[in-house]
Amino acid sequence: MRKANLVISALLIFAVLLAACAPAAPPAPAEPQAAGSEAQPAESAYMQELIKAAQAEGMLTTIALPHDWCNYGEMIETFKSKYGIEVNELNPDGSSADEIEAIKANKGNKGPQAPDVVDVGLAFGPQMVAEGLTMPYKVQTWDTIPAELKDADGNWWMDFYGVMAFEVNKDAVENVPQDFSDLLKPEYKGKVALSGDPRASAQAQNAILAAALANGGSLDNVEPGLAFLKQLNDAGNFVPVAGKQMTVAKGETPVLLRWDYNALADKAILEDNPTVEVVIPKSVVLAGPYIQAISAYAPHPNAAKLWQEFMYSDEGQLIWLKGYCHPARYTDLVERDLIPAELAAQLPDPAIYEKAIFPTIDQINAAKEFIANNWDAMVGADVK
Repeated sequence: MRKANLVISALLIFAVLLAACAPAAPPAPAEPQAAGSEAQPAESAYMQELIKAAQAEGMLTTIALPHDWCNYGEMIETFKSKYGIEVNELNPDGSSADEIEAIKANKGNKGPQAPDVVDVGLAFGPQMVAEGLTMPYKVQTWDTIPAELKDADGNWWMDFYGVMAFEVNKDAVENVPQDFSDLLKPEYKGKVALSGDPRASAQAQNAILAAALANGGSLDNVEPGLAFLKQLNDAGNFVPVAGKQMTVAKGETPVLLRWDYNALADKAILEDNPTVEVVIPKSVVLAGPYIQAISAYAPHPNAAKLWQEFMYSDEGQLIWLKGYCHPARYTDLVERDLIPAELAAQLPDPAIYEKAIFPTIDQINAAKEFIANNWDAMVGADVK
């Protein structure tokens, strides 16, 4: 999403230290060839066999993939058209926790309620591995995903990242807030919302972590973030609604804390009806990666693998980039001059992302646990 190496170098700030035993994967049609610096050709023997096996299964079941999130609508439709495989979409607005619970609840179920794949916040990777919920797999472009962004054993791997932003309906507020401190002003009474239940949503948890950084906290101390949300709630400024594009457009949640790529996608889709402004808070640029994994109990394991191969192909990575998301293989795309000029021109100023702060898995997990355990007592708002 940005120019070469400006942001991806920031990703190297955090290191992933995870190597755990995982359940054996169901038999694959063939072992993928070793990945190199270039994507493997779609006509390789492995891909031909995988496509046939996936088409024989006939379906892929996804979960929690809104079409306006990171351009997943185009990703899904292109996959369906390209391979002739039905995509069964579960709970598009679900949280990361909902995705994991769906795997657990359907371990012995091969029906349409069992997800094949998940897209969850980085902090949920270790949990899935520890609970034996992942099927190890390495896409053919594996070597072009930086080592710091994937589990060495193939239990999970990053798909994209963004930074925390304010999505603001300018038709519903007189002044656009520029930082967290602004949100406490009386003019934002009944106007500020999170994008999900902070006890379960990775996006909402990261919004609170960003609030902590803006209010004297740190990546290791999220308590000031909860204290800030309590202030918002006590002032009547906080709206206990899981915000999304429609609630912003209707003015129900005119100031929404969410990832920049979601906010930028909403701005483009709404086309000034209403006018949306996307603001990166002045005091903190917090980055948050999301990760992919295949369920250990996937009813359609070959379709799940083909889905991953497609998303991590050059074509799939550019589809994510069109959705304002910074894909895992961004540096590889830049080095091979594969990003169209018109696409690069529509992306935000890369200078913003030079300031991005990336928490480690341990820091995200600690924040997630603290928020889940203390939200009710400290804030007391039931977000739905």
